[in-house]
Amino acid sequence: MAESTPMPTTLIRRVAALALLLLSGAAATLVMAIEEPSHRIVQTFSAFELRQYAPYLVAETIVDADFDKAGNRAFRILAAYIFGNNSGQQKIEMTAPVNQQPAPASGGRQREGEKIEMTAPVTQRPARGTGAGRYVLSFVMPRRFTLATLPQPNDPRVILREEPARLMAVRQYSGRWTEANYRREEAVLLSAIREQGYQPLGAPVYARYNSPFSLWLTRRNEVMVEVHVPE
Repeated sequence: MAESTPMPTTLIRRVAALALLLLSGAAATLVMAIEEPSHRIVQTFSAFELRQYAPYLVAETIVDADFDKAGNRAFRILAAYIFGNNSGQQKIEMTAPVNQQPAPASGGRQREGEKIEMTAPVTQRPARGTGAGRYVLSFVMPRRFTLATLPQPNDPRVILREEPARLMAVRQYSGRWTEANYRREEAVLLSAIREQGYQPLGAPVYARYNSPFSLWLTRRNEVMVEVHVPE
């Protein structure tokens, strides 16, 4: 019987690195997608879903940066809030607003040291009334909170608010978090909803559901836009 040829050391290292990447990506995906905003699917089309969302709370921030850098800059601000840069130094997870407005007044406080679980998605959209290069990044807050019970941010760039109930057209795709990918899917979505006779309302939203450590081909990304359906 012929002897087997030993595997080169460099190849072993590459296989081990790939296995570690796969495991870390799968674990990160499970960690990220814990809770999502409450919604129901109204209708499914070949290019998108029509979803009715219930109201939900977000922490958001505005950053002046290009598309690819805005997420990283805003993420740091929101992550600081959910990891304890708030009243009572409470642990939360991801939130955002990078404007200079103070956070909305809140009548309540949480117990010190209480953790707030991770939710999905993290959303990004152009800031309203501004030119290119300015984006709003939002973290969805867990449903068990109200504006009165969410801990108040210490950073005035972080704003807590309620997103109202909305009818959203949503297109899902996988891939890297690049502006080119987003713009391509956005164009497909806007064309598809107009073909159905729906009117887009406001700027589209780019939603990420996975950890940055997850493999790009397993990521769940969405382009969302509020729509008006004619009677």
